[in-house]
Amino acid sequence: MLDLQRLRALHAVSVHGSVGAAASALGYTPSAVSQQIAKLERETRTVLLQREGRGVRLTAEALQLVDTTEELLAIVERAETALEQRRGVPSGRLTIAAFASAARGLMPRVLADLAARHPALDARLTEVDPHLSVGLVTKGAVDLAVVHDWDISPLPVPAGVEQAVLGDDRCTLLVPEGHPFAGRGTVRREELGGQRWVCQPPGRVCHEWLTRTLRAAGHEPHIVHHADENPTLVALTAAGLGICLVPRLGRGPLPAGVAEVALEPAPMRRLYALWRADATGRPSITETVHALQAHGAGTDPHPPR
Repeated sequence: MLDLQRLRALHAVSVHGSVGAAASALGYTPSAVSQQIAKLERETRTVLLQREGRGVRLTAEALQLVDTTEELLAIVERAETALEQRRGVPSGRLTIAAFASAARGLMPRVLADLAARHPALDARLTEVDPHLSVGLVTKGAVDLAVVHDWDISPLPVPAGVEQAVLGDDRCTLLVPEGHPFAGRGTVRREELGGQRWVCQPPGRVCHEWLTRTLRAAGHEPHIVHHADENPTLVALTAAGLGICLVPRLGRGPLPAGVAEVALEPAPMRRLYALWRADATGRPSITETVHALQAHGAGTDPHPPR
């Protein structure tokens, strides 16, 4: 009989793309994951992973096992949901994926709340980009994901996945102190021409929003520095190297040398919780979504200065 834990290890390699990433997601060492898959290969008398450069590739037989494992995991999830519903209280392990600024600005409060009110619930957080976490929910690699979208890029929700709105995250304009915009109450989008910008790299939604918005207002954006992380954008702005647009969630207090200005119309991104439809009604999902909504809807621990 095939061992479910070994199947989980193979499934994790398929979902996360490497043995190392699978180990990180499962809380194992890479050696432990490799051993699980080696045992599975002996059980099935089948080669499941093949070396490809520095990584591995799943064989056709492995991909077939992965499809079967997803069906098994769905059955197990329905059984766990039914048992938890009978107990009537959130319990057991709940895996949560959240994008960086939500992991920093929202999840600590939510996890502390859940731990205080539901000690039988073992909630585990992993920081994951939104475009990856939707697939992790669909494949059963995580139980719940906190994601976001913008008006220019609506969130695609696959069949079999439920969603709940958590709230809106306002973005504001950050400029160096001494900049002509500093000290003003608001700035219109039409006034943004000719500015030096620091921004996320091409391909990120923030970059796409900025370029589309400025071009719609008749300005070609002059982006002088790119950075993945919002704290880096803030630091570049504080050094007087440009201006930036940063969401407020998870931003933290502004350092000296940076002024915050409202941009009108205000850019917003909407936050959602996603989970598999088979888990709907599971008390741990329901309570976590309620906590996310309570702490996320209009909650800002760092009001504008």
